[in-house]
Amino acid sequence: MSEKSNVRSWGAGAATGVGSMPGGDAREAAKTVTGSLETLPHLPELPARGPGADMIGRTAGMLVEVFAHLEPSGWRVSDRPGRDTRRARSWLGEDLDALEEFTQGHEGALKVSAVGPWTLAASLQLRGGEAALADPGACRDLTASLAEGLRGHLAETRRRVPGARLVLQLDEPSLPAVLRGQIRTASGYRTHRAVDRSVVEGALRDMAAVATEAGAELVVHSCAPGVPFALLRRAGVTGVSFDFSLLTEREDDAIGEAVEAGTTLFAGVVPGVDGPLSDPAGSVMSVRTLWRRLGLAPGALSESVVVTPSCGLAGASPAYARAALAHCVRAAKSLADNPE
Repeated sequence: MSEKSNVRSWGAGAATGVGSMPGGDAREAAKTVTGSLETLPHLPELPARGPGADMIGRTAGMLVEVFAHLEPSGWRVSDRPGRDTRRARSWLGEDLDALEEFTQGHEGALKVSAVGPWTLAASLQLRGGEAALADPGACRDLTASLAEGLRGHLAETRRRVPGARLVLQLDEPSLPAVLRGQIRTASGYRTHRAVDRSVVEGALRDMAAVATEAGAELVVHSCAPGVPFALLRRAGVTGVSFDFSLLTEREDDAIGEAVEAGTTLFAGVVPGVDGPLSDPAGSVMSVRTLWRRLGLAPGALSESVVVTPSCGLAGASPAYARAALAHCVRAAKSLADNPE
């Protein structure tokens, strides 16, 4: 099996975080991430600060001409920007200020993230309380609004860190459930119909176009079982980020085809919550096993795999989060030094 060269802006033997970090201090989080992940640092998310710093609220604050406020049942579309929108935008601005401070002169890859169109549609409620996923027109409007918001977010990040080679990560934990028709309605008694795969792929292709326009590479992250590797490859993503422990051999063919097509695997092999860490080589042993099973060339391993935690680190202690990121870096070096 021969695969396409997979060297990206972050180079071979890279490691990165998924996005969220513990605590509420933006400067401390930015310092930790940029200090630990020199090859591929990322803009931290700090959901512990509360509404607007959470995954959905943060992305809702990026939307253009679509606004949202927080109800007891979750985030809901609003007629105009209110306190919750202003708070989300303020948190993001604070995070960007901190990132800018610690990336002066940075000329390597830099990752920013937002919720993808399908997890957003499954999570953001329309005025009647049902998820936007129930309305195809609302899904299209939401995708268009998100695209405009991401253009602005990437442009703002580039203005603050002009030497960076940007990577856009879309968080899509609900994507497998959207494809399987497993997202529950507001009543909880039924589920929304599965969205046609071509429609899902089309929206993600629109996101890939936004990234390309901005000179960025697109990564889609999902820490749920059943990541649709083939669909994401067809949509034109650069990389797929996932919890490695959830893979099954049923996905081998799709993963092998993705790697052969040049897709980078962001392998979540380091636990995202406090616990003992194995030696770095042990953490990536399963990646080497997969590589051998697929018959892929060992020399391409460190070019085709970025080592990450299994998911975000918001639920970890600050000390463990620092240790986990450092462990990812050492594990990635182990892959590069000894791919066999």
